[in-house]
Amino acid sequence: MNLLVTYDVATDTPEGQRRLRRVAQECKRFGQRVQKSVFECRVDEMGRERLISRLLDCIDESEDSLRIYRLPEPRERNVEVYGLDHYIDFSGPLIA
Repeated sequence: MNLLVTYDVATDTPEGQRRLRRVAQECKRFGQRVQKSVFECRVDEMGRERLISRLLDCIDESEDSLRIYRLPEPRERNVEVYGLDHYIDFSGPLIA
C-alpha cells in the first residue's frame, strides 16, 4: 500500500529539533521525501504498523502533528504533481 506521511514538529527547543530529525529519519526508512515534511511510503500492513509505532515514539503528541493518508492505487493515476517532482519509482528500472 502507498501512504502519504505528513508531520509538523514544534522546533522552538533543541528537543523539538531532535524530534524533527528523528521523524524524518524514520520516514526515510520506509519511503522517500517528496516535500520537506512529506514522505511517500510503500509498505505492507506490517510495515504500516511498524512505521506508525516508530513515528509515535518520536513525536510529542501535545506539541506535534502527524498525519498518515492511504493513497489509492495505482499512484500514477491518483497523484498530480505540478512543478518539481523528486519521486523515484523504485519498483521500475533505476537506470534509463
